[in-house]
Amino acid sequence: MTEIAQTVFLIDIDNTLLDNDQVVLDLKQNLSELFSKESQDRYWSIFEKLRSEQGYADYLGAIQRYRIEDPRDTRFQLISTFLLEYPFRNRLYPGALELLEKLNEWGTPVILSDGDAVFQPHKAHCSGIYSAVEGRVLIYIHKEQELDDVAQRFPAEHYVLIDDKPRLLHAIKKAWGNKLTTVFPVQGHYAHDMQEVNKYPAPDITVQKIGDLLKYDIADIIQSAS
Repeated sequence: MTEIAQTVFLIDIDNTLLDNDQVVLDLKQNLSELFSKESQDRYWSIFEKLRSEQGYADYLGAIQRYRIEDPRDTRFQLISTFLLEYPFRNRLYPGALELLEKLNEWGTPVILSDGDAVFQPHKAHCSGIYSAVEGRVLIYIHKEQELDDVAQRFPAEHYVLIDDKPRLLHAIKKAWGNKLTTVFPVQGHYAHDMQEVNKYPAPDITVQKIGDLLKYDIADIIQSAS
């Protein structure tokens, strides 16, 4: 029988624990050093088409798809190597790993992310996130559609969701109600898109930086649920 934890913390990766916007900027710089503007635009066109088809960002998949169009171009190897050897730990937001350590004292931290089946787990491993949560990493295509699986794997009296996307905070809050505290770190392009942010009710807690949560007490976080 699965033991019910008192509090489970569900934490996103991209632009929540890790500055993924900067990773993308670095990738764009790498592409600009290897390819013409036309070829760069073609890569991002394929990337967006794949995201529309699959529902998540797939940087390596876009390389594979583009390679089919020009199988003799060896520069594709350099892009994939750049991504696989990227120093993700250097892109963690200040206080990210310290927060995961604190959450281990407060309850059970679990990574809850969207993404592909190769690059997203690789990112979690290389950044140190995987070890910090002792391997409790869930990566779905659409995580808001897999809440029954999340609850079955990690049953809890209360959940805390930490995510930079207002849409997901609202969707999961709508599903779980007062059993969930939503925490919104204002980081990354989704969090700063005020047109998108204003579509949804205010989260239970808003912080400017993920490290700001180190100043909170667990009781304050749970009691913020409304």
